[in-house]
Amino acid sequence: MAVISRAISALVLLLLFGLSEGRELLVGGKTDAWKIPTSESESLNQWAGSSRFRIGDTLVWNYDGGKDSVLHVTKEDYVNCNTSNPIATYKDGNTKLLLDRSGPFYFISGAGGHCEKGQKLVVVVLSPRHRYTGISPAPSPVEFEGPAVAPTSSATRLQGGLMVALWVFALGLF
Repeated sequence: MAVISRAISALVLLLLFGLSEGRELLVGGKTDAWKIPTSESESLNQWAGSSRFRIGDTLVWNYDGGKDSVLHVTKEDYVNCNTSNPIATYKDGNTKLLLDRSGPFYFISGAGGHCEKGQKLVVVVLSPRHRYTGISPAPSPVEFEGPAVAPTSSATRLQGGLMVALWVFALGLF
């Protein structure tokens, strides 16, 4: 009986560890989303507004690094499309940025005129205290869908953790 109890404890720990890891989220839900939007429905802020971001998540941008860039900026620079004093500049074409705190993050395109045409993004990261308690109205279906997870997500680590837990369980029984 002690073997089964240890195996169940190991499984619970692995599940909790795997579920607490951040996700890699593809900006806009698709690889070519970092561009000037052609319509309001293509706005990255619409995508971000219908998504839930948590501390530990990573945003992933895919774009042509020779023609564009991602600038992490202040709120004021976001509003004014000011590219002259960014917090950080990314030009690699496959930018990954860890969301390491709660609150808003502001991003604009570094390509001339693109921000003014709508190529910008605000991501608001939930605080650790912000949890769905069931008291507020049920979330909309969009909230359940969430943002697109990049192909290199932590789901494979979770699957690996489950396989290890099954091995521990199987070895404990035999």
